[in-house]
Amino acid sequence: MKLLAWRERKPSNKKQKVALVLSGGGARGIAHIGAIEELEKQGFEISSISGTSMGAVIGGVYALGKMEEYKKWLCTLDKLKVFSLVDFSFSSQGLVKGDKLFSITKQFIGDANIEDLRIPFAAVAADIINKKEVVFTSGSAFNAVRASVAIPTIFTPVKTETGLLVDGGVINNVPVNHVKRIPGDMLVVVNVNADIPLEKPVNAKNGAEVKQSIYQKKIKAFFSQLHNILPMNNTEEKLGYFNVLNKTLSLMTYYNTQMLLEKYKPDMLINVSRQSCSGYDFYKAEEMVESGRCAAVKSIEAYKNKKK
Repeated sequence: MKLLAWRERKPSNKKQKVALVLSGGGARGIAHIGAIEELEKQGFEISSISGTSMGAVIGGVYALGKMEEYKKWLCTLDKLKVFSLVDFSFSSQGLVKGDKLFSITKQFIGDANIEDLRIPFAAVAADIINKKEVVFTSGSAFNAVRASVAIPTIFTPVKTETGLLVDGGVINNVPVNHVKRIPGDMLVVVNVNADIPLEKPVNAKNGAEVKQSIYQKKIKAFFSQLHNILPMNNTEEKLGYFNVLNKTLSLMTYYNTQMLLEKYKPDMLINVSRQSCSGYDFYKAEEMVESGRCAAVKSIEAYKNKKK
């Protein structure tokens, strides 16, 4: 009987399985990497994953076992390298073709099919012709990710036989309803668009000042070209068109996210401030990884305290 009692008290080494949902959010989505690393560090096992936009990218490379390599590449980016990856098209369907960026992304994802990944994975896009959500759970992982990150007015959309696919955040920026669940798992959502105060991570590195003047020249040149295509009478508001579109999409995805989180309440919500960086600040990769890690530490601690 004493031996039996000891066995009953012996702690289990079985890891808590996690159905993980990663939101869209552009460069803020790099924070997903830090959140995933912290979840694994503290003993959680990710058993399935779904994502939209940058959440689909991180989710895809994680499911392929390439997240560490992808993180290392992201952390080599500075502002000039980011601009070198931007191939402007200035077409009516998008300002950026994305060929350069996506060719690099494909180096990490390759020709893998979703059904062959080590864990179940789902990526979400929006079909603006047929007015519906498109969920990729099979077929080319790269094609799924490419469609999911086609931000309207920024990246050119993806054509299909009957439709036109854009960023899934238009319809579902936190695809809680598409992550595969198994008995005993817990639902964890990483939301990188949270309306919370910004807390800079202590370990964040800031070496951007040196290249700031060059960056400003580049961004000024970009908006100058944009202004030539979309001229405004009011010079003080010459970026109004672009800003309005950007802010409209941001507002739409924010309220979309709030409704989804209210309907599908996660067991753990990891929030990263929407003020942590702009959607295009990919040169802040190291800082965003740390932001995700710090946010995960707080949420995991709160979850464990609640369980006590």
